[in-house]
Amino acid sequence: MRKVILYIGTSLDGYIAKEDGDVSWMHAQNMDSNTPTTYETFIHTVDTVIMGYHTYQQITTELTPNQWVYEELQTYVLTHRQLENKKNIYFTNESLQTIISSLIQTEGKHIWICGGANVVHQALQANIINEIHVAILPIILGSGIALFPESEAMTNLELIDTVQYHGICELRYKVK
Repeated sequence: MRKVILYIGTSLDGYIAKEDGDVSWMHAQNMDSNTPTTYETFIHTVDTVIMGYHTYQQITTELTPNQWVYEELQTYVLTHRQLENKKNIYFTNESLQTIISSLIQTEGKHIWICGGANVVHQALQANIINEIHVAILPIILGSGIALFPESEAMTNLELIDTVQYHGICELRYKVK
C-alpha cells in the first residue's frame, strides 16, 4: 500500500525557511559528496510529489530555475491560480485530502508531501500522513516559517529510525 510521507528539512528551532521564504541556508552545509544523504534513497521510494505553489515557485525560480528536478515524478501543485499543466506537473485547486484519497487507490510508489508549511498543516489536519521524516540541520534561524504552525490538533508519533550525516540528524516517525 502506498504511504504518504512528509520528508522535509528544518532548522534546529523548527523553521523550514526564513520569514522571506529564503532556504539558501539549507544548502550552506558542508556536504562531503562522498557521504550519501537519505534523500538519494528516499527519492527512489516515491513516484508522486505534492507541494504548494510557493514551494513550486521557489524551486523553479531560485533553487533550480533551468531544470525541473522532479521530472520523473508526478507533481501536484496546490494552487488557486489557473495555470496550464506541464509534463508531469498538475496545477490543481482540489483539496489535498481529495488528491490523496484518489492517489492511494492507485498502484504506485509512496507519495511525498514536499512542502510548504500550509500543505503540511493541511495534511496533519486531515490526518493523511503515514510517516514524517524530518532532517534537522545544524543551524538556529531565530525566526521564520515554522514547520508545524500552531494547531488545536495533537499528533502522536512513534520513532522508527534516526540517521546522522553531515551534522544533520534525521528523525523518522510513524504517525499513530
